Amino acid sequence: MPELAFSRRVMLSGIGAAGLSAALAGCGVPAAYVPEERRGGPDRSDRDRSVSFSNWPLYIDTDEEDEERRPTLEAFSERTGIEVVYTEEINDNDEFFGKVSPALMNRQETGHDLVVVSDWMAARFVHLGWAQKMDRSAQPNVAGNLDPQLRSPAFDEGRLHTVPWQSGITGIAYNRRALGREIKSVRDLWAPDLAGRVTLFSGLDESFALLMQGEGVDVTRWTESDFHRMCDRVEAMVRKRHVRRFTGNDYTSDLSRGDVLACQAYSGDAIQLRADNPDIEFVVPEEGGELWAESLLVPNLARHKANAEALIDHYYDPEVAAELAASVNYVCPVPAAREVLAGSDDRETAELAENPLVFPDDEMRGRLAVARDITSVERRAFARRWNGIVGL
Repeated sequence: MPELAFSRRVMLSGIGAAGLSAALAGCGVPAAYVPEERRGGPDRSDRDRSVSFSNWPLYIDTDEEDEERRPTLEAFSERTGIEVVYTEEINDNDEFFGKVSPALMNRQETGHDLVVVSDWMAARFVHLGWAQKMDRSAQPNVAGNLDPQLRSPAFDEGRLHTVPWQSGITGIAYNRRALGREIKSVRDLWAPDLAGRVTLFSGLDESFALLMQGEGVDVTRWTESDFHRMCDRVEAMVRKRHVRRFTGNDYTSDLSRGDVLACQAYSGDAIQLRADNPDIEFVVPEEGGELWAESLLVPNLARHKANAEALIDHYYDPEVAAELAASVNYVCPVPAAREVLAGSDDRETAELAENPLVFPDDEMRGRLAVARDITSVERRAFARRWNGIVGL
């Protein structure tokens, strides 16, 4: 998997987008929330057979001989006659939010019909009323094939405004040979033989759920006291220099070089890490791991909403989902794609069907949870506490 693909979940979230509504209210600016009935605009889909789709870099299938070609997008255009204007302009959740928020706040078009953002950022859009409700009657593949475990996150019950693009797991990666033992639990990270050889994610949204699970918390309904209890544990370990440092994407380099022996990690990265070094293991801890997603949404006043909904539904066809999964190696949000991959004549492709990091088995799914998001009210104080620990 290309290295840039690792960076999507590792942006330090800070206060940024979360404090926007409070900051605007404090300045006397009208509330930014847009009620459902005012989110749509004239849909030009019938007379303008196009759709603009903004995604992260290296997060879609490409032709092996021509990386400018994207076979699944081309197949959609050939089938529907809809031209896809595809851009890879999303490099950071907060940066993109800052780019489109002035228009959305002022109830203006953004020029985007379909975007992919991390679910914690999708939650901001949903809570502000900046994402349109989709027409599921026009999306039979989504209705029938979306992974049940991803169907109803706390921030968007019933997935009315968002649809997962790809999913992933936050767990622990470690060098079993160098460490000389297994890691089975988040608590194992705090063992004396790992002092100074552990890294954690610097981003609040990326790190908090797994660490809370290590404290025995049900992350689907965690509380403020759960958060601070987790922070107390991490702060104590940081002050003891047990935690080597907090990382972004560079955790993969630390682990590969042997500078650290264990770290918070993402399942998508683990497939490439293991391909490069079979001594590296990825584990979903006994207490559980976080199942997260990066999701598609249609911003307010999008000009081609129906075309965007059709493109989303295209990617929930198991054949198309399988082609995408074989390229990006994240958790596929379409379980039915597993059978498609299993029937491939290509051995490596067929093996992906048995990889629990692409298609989690029942045992692994029993330890996965979709964490409730941090609310805008909570975020300012929580980010201050967490960033203070990261900066120690």
